[in-house]
Amino acid sequence: MKRVVAVALALGCLVAAPAVAALKPGAVAPDFTAPAAVGGQEFTFSLAKALKKGPVVLYFFPKAFTKGCTAEAHEFAAAADRFAAEGATLIGMSADDIGTLHKFSSQECSAKFPVAADPDLKVIRAYDAALVRVGSVGIADRISYVIAPDDRIVYAYADRNPDKHVENTLAAVRELEAKARK
Repeated sequence: MKRVVAVALALGCLVAAPAVAALKPGAVAPDFTAPAAVGGQEFTFSLAKALKKGPVVLYFFPKAFTKGCTAEAHEFAAAADRFAAEGATLIGMSADDIGTLHKFSSQECSAKFPVAADPDLKVIRAYDAALVRVGSVGIADRISYVIAPDDRIVYAYADRNPDKHVENTLAAVRELEAKARK
């Protein structure tokens, strides 16, 4: 019983602590491929292939169908056309299984952008975006990265509140594109 209480207290402290993006601008973004879904259709997402088209906005979220993650998905879906107009690929990622993300991509992402599954936390750990792992259960923190076509992170934003992730990453993409045009 004492162990359960200790784990619950530790989780409560983690939720209350501010998120910190460990990968800073200038760092090389770890390459990955992962199962993903868009509009309920599964495919394999490749960061290297996406970067050949332009910048990538990679956002990590804790758990599909939770209040904050649903709100964030709705905001990214509403802004998906603006990201595309700037030449950016948008992808969300969580530790959820691909079956859950099939539904989430259709219902909450409005089939506007893909979400990738990382139940083993390999990509999540590579981006230092793991919030907590208790036994075999792990979740991602809420962190958004903008990755330039040269594989470098140009922007990182970590905040457990989903409100500013879309606004901030879109501004970073616009700034990147403005620099590229000069």
